[in-house]
Amino acid sequence: MDGIIEFFKNLYNYEALIKMVGFYGVIAIVFAETGLLVGFFLPGDSLLLTAGLLTSTGFLGVDITTLIIALILAAVIGDNCGYWFGRLTGEKIFNRKDSKLFKQKYLTSAQEFYVKHGGKAIIYARFVPFARTFAPIVAGVAKMPYSRYLTFSISGGILWISSMALAGYFFGQIPVIKQNFEKVVVLVIVLSVLPIVIGYFKERKKKKLGQN
Repeated sequence: MDGIIEFFKNLYNYEALIKMVGFYGVIAIVFAETGLLVGFFLPGDSLLLTAGLLTSTGFLGVDITTLIIALILAAVIGDNCGYWFGRLTGEKIFNRKDSKLFKQKYLTSAQEFYVKHGGKAIIYARFVPFARTFAPIVAGVAKMPYSRYLTFSISGGILWISSMALAGYFFGQIPVIKQNFEKVVVLVIVLSVLPIVIGYFKERKKKKLGQN
């Protein structure tokens, strides 16, 4: 029980979280965020950046290549779990009641994201909080051909994991960035959430124009 409490206390203190869960814990978090319906609240981009940084210091006990390959596999397997969950549950998932860990609005937003971008949404969603959890489910519900989905899933997994982990690995070794890494992580979070905020205000503007 104490371990669970400690996990949630450090959930957004990325360095402390990774030092607590270790290499295999990072793999589990990436899988859960992309493969489990309740994983949307888990850290993504910032966790990968920090994992890359800690790999450069030797803390995780693996090299950057091993880290990237392991996390790509976790992300792709997680994505596919989400896809098949959506495909097997179908439209029923859209009738699920809201709870503390699930909100219909997240699924609806992912559906709009999918409709707007099509298959490429699976790649784009990797870089958008919440969307990376729910976009695979929506693709499954929409019955996207699996061979096509798998191509996007693998491509997105490679791009997301490689870009974030390598950025943390290389830029984290620059003294000025290393000294201000927490501020860099906050900046990454802001940039990650920015598309959602912009989309929200655009939608509000459309609704206001529609009412007038």
